[in-house]
Amino acid sequence: MSGNDNPGNFANRPKEDVQAAASKGGQSSHNGGFASMDADKQHDIASMGGKASSGSFEPGSEKAKEAGRKGGQSS
Repeated sequence: MSGNDNPGNFANRPKEDVQAAASKGGQSSHNGGFASMDADKQHDIASMGGKASSGSFEPGSEKAKEAGRKGGQSS
């Protein structure tokens, strides 16, 4: 099979790299994001009820309605 240069595929990585990743036992490979914030900051963001997100649509906009219709259709 050609195209075995995908480093995201563990089968294409050296055994030592795979063992090192496995030894982390599911721990995150990065230190950012919501889960790494202090509890007060998480609470402040969570209490906004999604308003902290930039979002793609204005509530009730035609663009939002169209996306909702598309999301409800079967493929």
